[in-house]
Amino acid sequence: MMLSSAHYCITTKNLAAHELIGLQAKVVYGTDAGRKGIEGKVVDETRNVIVMESKGVEKMVPKAECVFEFDVGGEKSAIEGRKIMYAPEARTKMVYGRNMHG
Repeated sequence: MMLSSAHYCITTKNLAAHELIGLQAKVVYGTDAGRKGIEGKVVDETRNVIVMESKGVEKMVPKAECVFEFDVGGEKSAIEGRKIMYAPEARTKMVYGRNMHG
């Protein structure tokens, strides 16, 4: 499955390099057991934190301590937070390399 438009195509294989804001996410593992099960829509992201909104409440979840499961077009994809610990705008370069056009 994938999410796509004329300008992008997000699949479970390239998810780590794409914008996460707007996707549904769930914490499936956390070093703090209290974070496991937190789920909602990703509304913000920094290098170290994913912010999820659920029932009108925003929850900040540290990437380094969790494994996240994202819903990509109805298909689930799990990613270790430490593997996406980049500023969102830098993640594509880190995942695909700096020279993406040639």
